[in-house]
Amino acid sequence: MRYETKKIILKNGQEVVFRSPSTSEGAQMMEFLKQLAAETEFILRYPEECRETAQQEAEYLGRMIQSPTDLMIVCTVDGEIAGNCQISFTDRIKTRHRATLAIGILQKFWGLGIGTAMFSEMERAAGEKGVLQMELDYIEGNERGRRLYEKMGFVPVAERPDAIRLKDGTMRKEISMIKKL
Repeated sequence: MRYETKKIILKNGQEVVFRSPSTSEGAQMMEFLKQLAAETEFILRYPEECRETAQQEAEYLGRMIQSPTDLMIVCTVDGEIAGNCQISFTDRIKTRHRATLAIGILQKFWGLGIGTAMFSEMERAAGEKGVLQMELDYIEGNERGRRLYEKMGFVPVAERPDAIRLKDGTMRKEISMIKKL
């Protein structure tokens, strides 16, 4: 799905751009994802698990743009990818009232309001699709993320014990949250 480009003003008065990804930025997106995965253990992959080539990432971005059920929003600050989010819909009759969300923001851009603005945009997109329930999962220990999700109206509904295993063998729960629209 395509997202109509918007300029957003952050808490600090800085202007950022929310837009669809472009297939021409496969390399830039791949580097963003690797950096994101390196900065925190609360992403579902390690840096070395990101796509192997810029071409593979560009192809993935192309599929996202053309997808009737997935919407990715990229946030850029002065041309640099600061974060992205994705909302996935389904067209199955029994589950089309639900949407799944994911979000990632580089640490140097934390606390500026990007996450809040991204959630607002995903909720708007969900409303336009007639979604009644938004869903997300987060990894135990991600208190910053949890606070954002709760601020946006999500409530915990389930836990999967030992769902995440870190390289050092540490096991973490995965917590599922929903927001009714």
